[in-house]
Amino acid sequence: MTIAATPLETDTALVDLGDALRAGGYRFTTTTPATHERVNRRPGNARARSTRDVFGWSRPFGPGVLPERIVELMDIAGVLDRDGDVWRSRVRFSCYDGEIFVHSAFPTTAPDAVFFGPDTYRMADAAIAEIGSRDRPVRRAVDIGCGTGAGAIAVAKRAPGGEILAVDINPVALHFARLNALLAGTPHVRVSDSDLLDAVDGDFDLIVTNPPFMIDPAGRAYRNGGPHGHELSLAIACAAVDRLAVGGTLVLFSGIAIVEGRDLFHDATAERLAGTGLSWTYREVDPDVYGEELDGPAYAHAERIALVLLTVTRV
Repeated sequence: MTIAATPLETDTALVDLGDALRAGGYRFTTTTPATHERVNRRPGNARARSTRDVFGWSRPFGPGVLPERIVELMDIAGVLDRDGDVWRSRVRFSCYDGEIFVHSAFPTTAPDAVFFGPDTYRMADAAIAEIGSRDRPVRRAVDIGCGTGAGAIAVAKRAPGGEILAVDINPVALHFARLNALLAGTPHVRVSDSDLLDAVDGDFDLIVTNPPFMIDPAGRAYRNGGPHGHELSLAIACAAVDRLAVGGTLVLFSGIAIVEGRDLFHDATAERLAGTGLSWTYREVDPDVYGEELDGPAYAHAERIALVLLTVTRV
């Protein structure tokens, strides 16, 4: 039976759960959904036998697999589903940069699911690299479409005196981002409900983002980038460049469908930035990812999906 608890108690229990896992040596690097499915299909992987199986691979488990204290915290946090002797965690925990992040369990099929995966690592790495290359401190930064808040937290750890915002339109993402900021010990991360930058004011020294970039017929907010996959990335880029302080930089990490050798996001970005005086770079980080998507009708027109990194600086 699930233990009734107040919202404060459930949040505290979820943070305590993350802390307990980390203290117990939990480590998990999150893969792509396709890899996740492949690994879970292997013989012997149908049921969980460890904390990594439960909270990383999202495998069903039963009594005796987890320590009693972990089960108790799951109950208080309201993240343990029981169906007879088949139990499941409603959340996952992933590790990055010495921190632990709570997010949605696999598979992330719900419209408000909060995703954490390889692109999260890549985007946060790009943000960290940008901070390391700057000749001035980051006083004000924002992570647009923050999801778990990983980008904002990575920035906040390297800008302890800065004002760091994490914005999203998904209430579940905002909830997880707040909890993850507590887990990371970065109280100066301010989480806000905002459609792009509409609900926040002022200019920024650093804007980081990893927008949804898939062509998703289901229209899931964490995944859908628009009819061609790049529309949301372009909208974010256009909103962000107008809010850069002098010396401020946008770091945008995204995936793009390449059609007959053309990168439509690059072309649209070049047109938008022409004549602005802004300095920008654009490169493919990986020329061929998520190949399984090419089997579906949404990508029947594309020859590949590439990961790209756009940086724009107001000099």
